[in-house]
Amino acid sequence: MDDTTAADRRRPDRILLALVGVVVVLVVVALAVVFTRGGPAPLDESSPAGVVQRYSKAVIDGDLTAAGSYLTEGARSRCSGNYPGEPRPARVVLVSTTERTDSATVRVSIVHSSQGGPFGPSEYETEDAFSLLKVNGKWMIDQPPYPLVACAVAPVKQ
Repeated sequence: MDDTTAADRRRPDRILLALVGVVVVLVVVALAVVFTRGGPAPLDESSPAGVVQRYSKAVIDGDLTAAGSYLTEGARSRCSGNYPGEPRPARVVLVSTTERTDSATVRVSIVHSSQGGPFGPSEYETEDAFSLLKVNGKWMIDQPPYPLVACAVAPVKQ
């Protein structure tokens, strides 16, 4: 004869149900954190790092007009357009900023990503620096790193 009652047999089911409920709640919270994380906070646009952040975002977004607005006249005169065939970086990460009276250097990590390859997506990063000059009290990029060179080319007049 079996001494277990129906209530005793249901108890493990309740424990299992409670554990599954806890796991589901944890998954929902983790997904909420991932999807509401958002982008990086904008830096002060009057700082060298803030100028580099806005320029880099414009380049990654393909907005050459906005990117060009952060360049010095000298940088624009050396510019010959963006480099077709070069993939845009996936993201740019601030490493350090060295600010002097009329010039600044902003070191960044430039992350490139590709979807192809026999083992799936791949990523690599390089470290490089922006050179900035203070022009009329405003920080302007005088030399962007090669992977982030993108210029709006003026249309040819005919």
